[in-house]
Amino acid sequence: MQTVLIDTDVAIDYLRGSKEAAEILGSLWKNNTAYLSILSAYELYADMRPAEKDDTENFINACTIEPVTMKIAKSAGEIYRRWRAKGKTLTSIYCMIAATASINNHKIATRNRDHYPEEGLLL
Repeated sequence: MQTVLIDTDVAIDYLRGSKEAAEILGSLWKNNTAYLSILSAYELYADMRPAEKDDTENFINACTIEPVTMKIAKSAGEIYRRWRAKGKTLTSIYCMIAATASINNHKIATRNRDHYPEEGLLL
């Protein structure tokens, strides 16, 4: 079964009541295929509204957390350099999430398709 790395935008959509995000995530949780980068957990905590604390923590705990490893950091740097040479500058976080997905054979669930130009990564 295909595992999926949930991007922060989809997580926020879910936390703010999106029916579409709930359908996607419900299926992932049912099949135990929902993953979250530790960097997305950071972003969720950084943008969290006070009233969202419990829901945010429940969401994070419902996912398998992917750490940033040296292998991921190296791959993310390579992704950054490759796209910068093509004239597209990506943020460090997008590069790290893309590398996490690539190394761990996940697809990425996101609405921000332009943040992840690597071929074959998107759900």
